[in-house]
This record gives sequence, structure tokens and C-alpha cells, in this order.
Amino acid sequence: MRRVSSDMPFNDIQFFLRRQEDALNNINNQISSGNRLNNLRDDPLAAARAVRYDSYLSRLERFENNVLYAMDHYNQIDIQLMRSLDIMHRIRELAVTGANGIYTREETQMMAIEVNELLKELVDISNSAGPDGQQLFAGDRSFTQPFRIVEGTVDGAGELLVVDVEYRGAGPARSAEISNGSYTELDIGGGEAFWAERMQIFSNIDSSNWRAESDGAFFINDYEIPVKLGDTLPAVVARINESGAPVRASIDIESRGLVLTGTNAHLIRMEDRQGSSTLYELGIIEPNNDPAAPNWSPGARVGGGSLFDMVIRLRDALYRGDQEFIGSQGIGGIDLAMGNVRARLTEVGSRHERAMMTWQRLNDEIPNVTAMLARESAVNMVTAATELSMMDFAHRATLQTAARILPTTLLDFLR
Repeated sequence: MRRVSSDMPFNDIQFFLRRQEDALNNINNQISSGNRLNNLRDDPLAAARAVRYDSYLSRLERFENNVLYAMDHYNQIDIQLMRSLDIMHRIRELAVTGANGIYTREETQMMAIEVNELLKELVDISNSAGPDGQQLFAGDRSFTQPFRIVEGTVDGAGELLVVDVEYRGAGPARSAEISNGSYTELDIGGGEAFWAERMQIFSNIDSSNWRAESDGAFFINDYEIPVKLGDTLPAVVARINESGAPVRASIDIESRGLVLTGTNAHLIRMEDRQGSSTLYELGIIEPNNDPAAPNWSPGARVGGGSLFDMVIRLRDALYRGDQEFIGSQGIGGIDLAMGNVRARLTEVGSRHERAMMTWQRLNDEIPNVTAMLARESAVNMVTAATELSMMDFAHRATLQTAARILPTTLLDFLR
């Protein structure tokens, strides 16, 4: 008896059943994930556009997170600066009271005790940290307290008092990217927020015959200023003034040395680039010193104090009962310090306003990009459900037909 093989119809039915199962699996994956582009071959052009939209959407969401962090950070800085301004108002009230000439020295000393306590509170504010534990006024040195109290004796006081507040240094301000290639500065350093007078640094070295012996560079408040071989002092002065750094350079008529003057109240930070010694040779800074901390040369004359210097001068005058000093330089220094704090508050407010506008723009743009991505990759649930129902019906019909065409019995294996 001749045997007839059933491999061919069996293989054909298996092949088409596998295709149907693969299609059913694909439509089920699309419905469960909500994405119709589970494979590039599903729609190559739409997949390419969807990848670009998804990448852009991820960047927008990252920018949104940065903006929200920046706004929270600005709020924390604003709170601390407002606290310091309130304290300075109280200190000024004490200064006005102590300058009117009707109080005895013992009474002005009592005022000085209160000023000293308020000074300590100001230092605490300058060393305040945000909710994330990072210092608010320390720049990129986020876990270093920027100010340190030095105690000593003061004439008229019977206990140790704050005689100096040392600036321990803070690096450059951190920045956050809030849109493509656009950044906002997060920090206001302690050398900016808690300063009072415009600084001046006078070199006592006669540099009229100075020449640069090699190419180099130096930094002033994070601005890089290049120096070329053969440059003279006037050339260095010109480059500083053209750099955009918040200082003005000049040549002292008497000493013929370099003079740096701040354009506003802030600590001037300086550093020679590694391998260069321009500022050291010009008598401005010490060699191999911390660039963030005050590192000016001992031979240089430095003027322009911090907010803490102004408060210490006033407190000492109250201890002495020096009403003339209190009413003139004492109140004047406090006014300068308060004016700088107000300016920094305005700066923080401006940054916060920009961040707010950026956040609003991102909140308009993110839904639009999300909709564009959905048009390319999202599943139309109505269409997908209809296709699933039709494919499931066809698959069941195929199985029933195959069962009739290829009835498998024991005799099929025995023949």
C-alpha cells in the first residue's frame, strides 16, 4: 500500500498560524504599551521622527527640573538676604540712637552688646545651608562654610568679642542649563552678598619697566585675561579693562604700580594661571595661594571692607562712646552694606523672574511636543481593538479549519 505524506499541508498551516500569532502578539503589545512603534519596521519614518521628538522632550523635562531647582534655590537665598536686611535695619536704628548725643558711654556699651549679638546672627546667615545641605553663599564649594568668626578683646568690653570675620573662600557660582545653550547662575557668593565697599588694591611695586617673559594668563573673578610675551603694564591694564571682569585697572601715579578697583561692592578674587606669575610679579597676590580666599600680597594696600567690617567698626565705636564716628562713618558704612544687600536681592529677584518665565514657556512647549510624539507613536485604541477582534476571530477560524483538515489520531502515527 502506497503511503501519502501530510508534511506539506501541515507545514503550510503551521507557517500561517505562526504569522497570525505573531500579528496577534504585536497588536497585543501595542495595546498594552500604548506604543505602535515597537519595532523600527512598523513605520521607519514615524520611528525616526518619534526618536527625535522623544529626545527633545527628555531635554525639555530636564530643563524644567533645573528651572524648578533654581527657583527653589533663589527662594532660599531671598529668605536669608531678607533676614540679613532686617538685622541691618535694627543695627542702623541702634547707630542712630547712639549718635544723638544724649546717652552715656555705659548706655552706648549696652547698645554695642546687642550689635555684637546681631553680628553673630549675620555670620550664621552667611553660613546658612539650604534643604539639601549645601551652603547658599559658598559657590561651588557647597559644603564649605564661607565665613569664620575670629574672637578677641575690644576696648571697653569685658569679654571676648568678634573682632574679625574671615572669608574662607568660595569658588565660582554654579550654573544650571534652563534651555538649549542658555544658563542661569544659581549662586551669589559670600564675597558678593555680604560686602559693603568697592575694593581697591594698590601694588607698591614699580612696574614701569616690567615685561612679560612668556605667554600666560591670570583670572580675576573667574574672567581669564591673557598675557602675551613682551606685554607691558599698560597692555595688561588694557586687557583687564576689556575683559568684562567687574574691576577697573589703572596705574598709580606715585608708585607706578597696578591698581585694581571694583566696579561694585564685592570681593576681588584673583589667581595666576598655572605656569604664569603675572599678578605675583606685579605685586598684587601671593604665590601658590588659595585663589578663592583673599590672597593679595602683604605689600599691597587693600581698601574696601565687608558688611561684617562695617558692623564691627560701629560696635567698637559704641563701646568707645565715639558719637562723632557713629553718626558719620558708622552709619555711612551700614548704609553701604544695606545698599549692597538690596542690590543682591534685586539680582536674585531678576533671576527668579527669568526662571519663572522660562518655566512657563517650558510648560507650554512640553505638551506640544508630547502631542507630536503621540501622533507619531501612540496607538489608536479604537482601531487597535477592532483589528485585534478581527485577527482573533480569523485565528480561531483557522484553528478550527486546521483541526478538520488534519485530524490527528493514533492510526496516523501507525501507518
